[in-house]
Amino acid sequence: MSKKGDNYIYGIRGAIEAIRAGKEIDKIFLRQGAKSKLAIELFGLIRKSNIPYQFVPVQRLNRITQKNHQGVIALLSVIGYQKAEQLLPGLYESGEIPFLLVLDQVSDVRNFGAIIRTAECAGVHAVIIPQKGSAQINPDAMKTSAGALHTMAICRTEKLSGTVKFLKDSGLHVVAAVEKANNLYHKARYNTPLAIVLGSEEKGISDEILELADEKVRIPLKGKIESLNVSVSAGILIYEAVKQRNNTRIK
Repeated sequence: MSKKGDNYIYGIRGAIEAIRAGKEIDKIFLRQGAKSKLAIELFGLIRKSNIPYQFVPVQRLNRITQKNHQGVIALLSVIGYQKAEQLLPGLYESGEIPFLLVLDQVSDVRNFGAIIRTAECAGVHAVIIPQKGSAQINPDAMKTSAGALHTMAICRTEKLSGTVKFLKDSGLHVVAAVEKANNLYHKARYNTPLAIVLGSEEKGISDEILELADEKVRIPLKGKIESLNVSVSAGILIYEAVKQRNNTRIK
């Protein structure tokens, strides 16, 4: 049996049908040890479609729904995703100077929602996130974004470093926020085609992506706390970029 909740589908056949119908799926939870013929068919579709998945104990599935989930719950996306490779040429063709934000495994939904809200207000063209490790776009994220997730272009990519390399090859200047960088954030160059990269508060930006950055910057801290909330850091860097880009237009 396949059923729908507010933002999920439960049941093996329901998940298979959703994938084949091209539904946007954030993640699929699978019961540990599931080995039926249908479960194997579903897993093959998940891998082929590059859908994020996780094997979990049945107790976790039961916390989501008490219905007959058959060991499978697919979380539906509340937004549609775009591809940076398709979005970027359109920005150049329209005469825009691309302004993108890359979030490397920012997993807290409230931080994520707050960042999207700031990005939308500042005129960021798109936010790029990885398929795995990013915050789930759920009602909490939607509420914190104040609805900005409905209007902001969100690009989800299987390999974030590959997408960042594509941005560089397409002429974007990549600025990465790192706590121990030598350069202060306001000395970086933001008035060109731009991608600002921020990492999670736990892991920061991956080494693979840091190697691709054209500039690494830090925000100076004067107090006893060693780091800023990632959504606050995002706001500081985004609006420094807005200031520089506005000054360039005035000149």
